[in-house]
Amino acid sequence: MATTFSVAISYNNALGWIDYDADARKAEVHLADAEGKELTEAYLGKTHEINIPHATLMDFTHETIDPLADEESFKLALTRLWNETKVHVDWSRPVDYVKQHPHY
Repeated sequence: MATTFSVAISYNNALGWIDYDADARKAEVHLADAEGKELTEAYLGKTHEINIPHATLMDFTHETIDPLADEESFKLALTRLWNETKVHVDWSRPVDYVKQHPHY
């Protein structure tokens, strides 16, 4: 049985969400703002060099992350989504509510 991880996102005045299916290694972006959707899909479709923190604040390694490789990589890539696209990941927004009411 496939498990889908979902997280709420927002861009400009549009609310939406991303569904990630680890088994299929696929993410589906649901966002009414076409620009935000395109930026998110493009970001998720390529690998990224990300500084990964370790034991201390000064202990980082550069690692290449494929956002669609697995759920952990997907979540890690999302932590950098805002910097690259200005699409905000609403970690604390209840995604089930956004799916029912995708607007402010």
